Amino acid sequence: MIKILYFITSILMTANIAFAKEATFIEGLEDIPLMSGLEQKINETVSFGNEESRFIEVYLETTKYGFKKIEKFYKESLPQLGWHYQDTTKDTLTFHRDSEILII
Repeated sequence: MIKILYFITSILMTANIAFAKEATFIEGLEDIPLMSGLEQKINETVSFGNEESRFIEVYLETTKYGFKKIEKFYKESLPQLGWHYQDTTKDTLTFHRDSEILII
């Protein structure tokens, strides 16, 4: 199971990319694409926040892919949405956009 933590210190949600019309997005994170073959566990989503910040934890699972394929998808797709990859550990992917942090 893959856990996605999404922490925003100030909410700025704009995404204008070519594949956005064709992509499916994670429920609750409408600017983060859901890779084909991943299934979101809606009942396990945790979300709280206010006008200034929010925290969202989303669980995705797959029996089709290993982490390397998922890593490749997000490293290729998220920069198109303004996210910048930050190499932190081999077990997680961390991206930054403005004051937002996305950890996969």
